[in-house]
Amino acid sequence: MCSQTPTNQPNKPTMNTNNLPKTEQEWKEKLSPEQYYILREKGTERAFTGEFLNHNEQGIYTCAGCGAELFSDDMKFDSPCGWPSFDTELAGNKIVKTLDKSHGMVRTEITCAACGGHLGHLFDDGPTKTGQRYCVNSVSLGFKPEKDEWETLVLGGGCFWCIEAVFQETKGIKTIESGYAGGKTANPTYKDICTGTTNHAEVVKLTYNPNEISTEEILEIFFTVHDPTTLNRQGADVGTQYRSVVFYTTENQKNITENIIQKLTDEDIYDKKIVTQVEKLPTFYKAEDYHQNYYKENTQQPYCQMVITPKIEKFRKIFQSKNKK
Repeated sequence: MCSQTPTNQPNKPTMNTNNLPKTEQEWKEKLSPEQYYILREKGTERAFTGEFLNHNEQGIYTCAGCGAELFSDDMKFDSPCGWPSFDTELAGNKIVKTLDKSHGMVRTEITCAACGGHLGHLFDDGPTKTGQRYCVNSVSLGFKPEKDEWETLVLGGGCFWCIEAVFQETKGIKTIESGYAGGKTANPTYKDICTGTTNHAEVVKLTYNPNEISTEEILEIFFTVHDPTTLNRQGADVGTQYRSVVFYTTENQKNITENIIQKLTDEDIYDKKIVTQVEKLPTFYKAEDYHQNYYKENTQQPYCQMVITPKIEKFRKIFQSKNKK
């Protein structure tokens, strides 16, 4: 690659060849001809032609030969050299550095520690604080996109204005939508719901990051700010649309919900039996626009003052660490 003299000293390789090809013939069968030329024969792809040169997706760059994780997207920077460039590597001695005097140059070759595949070269002219530039062939790399960490859980605990307002103040919640779920009528309106004949519940759909707030923590808040022991009602709001229900989207959420309900029952937290339904989410129908963000836009309304504000105050008092404010 680029003909510059490195100052880095080579590392000792920490090879792990379990389940990898043992012969060059096996490598030829595993790799494409271009991958074999670069990874095994230490070739170089033409500058400005690589798949990952202008690649900006979030995720992990891996060795194309064995899948070992080498770099993360935040280590990559734009470089005029014509090859993907990184300013450091993932921890764990993933890359072996070896003095390379081929082609009349003195450079530091970088290879995958797991399979020995040629990646490129390392230079000390990087523009970031590390001062390093890992100059890598795109053909030597694979890529694993960052997994979507967001999960969805749908909760019904009386009027959806109440539940929405509480979770709008909760850390880790990405989006909240008020809507309807669990009934037999397609595309119901609020007027339909109020008849009590559609069997839909007023619900909120939460999209959340489980790394910031767990399903358990969400359910703890949910069971604190509504009464799960009153069948088809919350306070003065009466009807099947006001029932207590958890609509799960994963089996893990189902198990967590059932375990929490059992724990609350065993500990006699409530004087009466918990009647919260636990069901797999059917179709979710988003409610009309005027139901979205209702409390924030109608804080002075009597219902908001008498019913919703006390729930928010209770949340703020008990769950201070989970409050965005």
